[in-house]
Amino acid sequence: MTFQDVDLTNCEQEPIHILGHVQAHGYLVGILPESYTIVHVSANVAHLIGRPVADVLGQPIDTLLAHTDLPTSTLIELLNVGQRNKAWDTINPYRLQFSGRAWNLIVHEHNGLILLEWEPVGESNQQILNQRLIAEALTEMQSSRQLIELLQNTARRVKTIIDFDRVMVYRFAPDWHGQVIAEEKEDHLEPFLGLHYPASDIPRQARELYKANLVRLIADVGSSPAPILSLPEWPADQPVDLTHSVLRAVSPVHIEYLKNMGVGASMSISLLYQGELWGLMSCHHYSPRFVDFSARQAAKFVSQLLSAALEFRKDEEDSNLLKVSRQNGQHLNSQLRADEDVVRALTRHPVTALDLTSATGAVLLFNNQQYRLGQTPDETAINDLTGWLKSIDTDSFLETDHLASLYPPAESFRNTGAGMLAIVLSKEMNEYLLWFKPEQIQQVTWAGNPDKPVTINPNGQHQISPRKSFEAWTELVRNTSEPWTEAEVAAAVKLREDILQIVTRQANEIRLLNQRLQAAYEELDAFSYTVSHDLRTPLSSIRCYTEILLEEYRADFNPDAQVLFQKVIDSTDRMRSLIRHILYYSRMGRVDIKKQPINTNGLLQTIREEILVVEKDRPLAILIGETPPLHADPVMITQLFTNLISNAAKYTRSVASGLVHVNGHEVDGEVIYTVSDNGIGFDMKEAGKMFDLFKRLENARSFKGTGVGLAIVKRIIHRHGGKIWYHSELNRGATFFVSLPGAQVQ
Repeated sequence: MTFQDVDLTNCEQEPIHILGHVQAHGYLVGILPESYTIVHVSANVAHLIGRPVADVLGQPIDTLLAHTDLPTSTLIELLNVGQRNKAWDTINPYRLQFSGRAWNLIVHEHNGLILLEWEPVGESNQQILNQRLIAEALTEMQSSRQLIELLQNTARRVKTIIDFDRVMVYRFAPDWHGQVIAEEKEDHLEPFLGLHYPASDIPRQARELYKANLVRLIADVGSSPAPILSLPEWPADQPVDLTHSVLRAVSPVHIEYLKNMGVGASMSISLLYQGELWGLMSCHHYSPRFVDFSARQAAKFVSQLLSAALEFRKDEEDSNLLKVSRQNGQHLNSQLRADEDVVRALTRHPVTALDLTSATGAVLLFNNQQYRLGQTPDETAINDLTGWLKSIDTDSFLETDHLASLYPPAESFRNTGAGMLAIVLSKEMNEYLLWFKPEQIQQVTWAGNPDKPVTINPNGQHQISPRKSFEAWTELVRNTSEPWTEAEVAAAVKLREDILQIVTRQANEIRLLNQRLQAAYEELDAFSYTVSHDLRTPLSSIRCYTEILLEEYRADFNPDAQVLFQKVIDSTDRMRSLIRHILYYSRMGRVDIKKQPINTNGLLQTIREEILVVEKDRPLAILIGETPPLHADPVMITQLFTNLISNAAKYTRSVASGLVHVNGHEVDGEVIYTVSDNGIGFDMKEAGKMFDLFKRLENARSFKGTGVGLAIVKRIIHRHGGKIWYHSELNRGATFFVSLPGAQVQ
């Protein structure tokens, strides 16, 4: 694909990481890692070496180095070190003379290629200045008390480092539109502070690149990019992936966008929070301007300091919110256990369900009645709303700060219910607990009309073009509430478990839920019979015959065939494991519970040692804290903790040092154990089917598993009259809470 061939009709689909060009101020060479043979070069290399690029394509790297003062052996050693260490940071940048001029060599390896990029060296005294500015930035971040002060100081510092006309801090909203929340600029420039920019200005694939490549420089908006030329025999469907390139050319759509703004050079620096894109430092200069590698790295370091400060302040804020929610949740739980009356416990005490969140209204639907707290939609609106909830695929909870976008009739009660958090108690019985937040009307000032105009090109195709006007354009945003926090969602999930535990104790045999459970048990019994008698025998035969074939005729099979036979054997083993788990899950609902005192510490230590043997090839620590005794079925409790702790260990495999912590305590007649880890975690908003059979969350699919373990845990807990809940954040670990009745409650 060439620069001219890019289809501009859909910005979201534009392949901006493989545009096939580099910016004109630098040069790119792509070589194969094994032989260091040149397979790609940017066309402008011809001007640098005074020879056609065809003379170096397909040749060893020393063909190109004949025009530098860098000996081939030195570069080869640099490349060998980088490949051996799987890192290039210790090399970049490497300064060298090329055609009588000083250049920075920047190297990285990606997608089966080593890419070498040359760009000019900046002023020699700039590095000393950058170091001083970084030290000053660190001091400012430590002293800044308010977030906006921190952002403004950082913008000022970055502007000093790169000497651009304007530096803005641009924060993304949940819908990915952005707002300028801090700005440092030249005095004569019009301020952009406070302006909003639509999500389409930075499309999805560009945001993904900002996470992979934290600093992006466009040195000259008006320059012509240099195409990347490849070996004639290079596959046309394997263009050079420039995701991590410092010279990657610019999307024609974005070039037009910058020209429409009058920008001559731009630079962006990513701001991350917990590995996700929080915002950008967007820098504009109104004439071409090159920022060399050392200055960009200094600006990058300042932004990383800012990202760390953001994370610290956000974690501190979330921790306080979570603490308040948990305290109120504990009050509600105590009231539920004391009253054994869901309505009275949630609506008629000093602490009510409304206090669990920052909502302004709540409605409990229970036993065909509505119980209202605060400001809520009227009775008819609630009945219609719960009818809609019953019709959609929501089994545990739903949260939205824009209810009308999911349920259009909600626009009629937006003054009390623009946002909703709902937990499902029983769809069949039409029982829910709903929290509402009112509409927050926002006057949003956009940098120009946010709707990109659709035009017709000479070929008659519809084409989306960047905005040509950036004059302030104001609109009112309706039907949107204050967002729900992770702490609020976690507290609601926990309260749902508390309520369902009480409901389960109260005459479950007459409730429709029990009828459905009984039918499910009967179906599961029939299924387990089929599995044990109709699947296990032929599965064993498949494995046996495959082993015989592999053993008797191994010499006749080529290596690929042997691998395939081994895969058949491995697959039968996985199938047998799945069958075993399904049968165990089935029996959990029917076997008698044989409760007895359990030495929990001894049980957990045994499980710990077994898991550490399996995970012996990686750093993993399993810490056992307080272990109050349990009065329960030993076999089931062993299965419960084995599943929870082995899951925690498994999902820490992607971190440098895995840590699992198990701890217990007694409170109000209950024994509560927590199993926490520092692994991949999960999004609370996507965890509604956590305990469903065969259900696995999206970010856990790369780890082996059957989707049965947590379903077994849930069934064991319910058989013992307990409850289980959880709290997690993506890439921040997870904590599972298990509550079982104490010995005196038996």
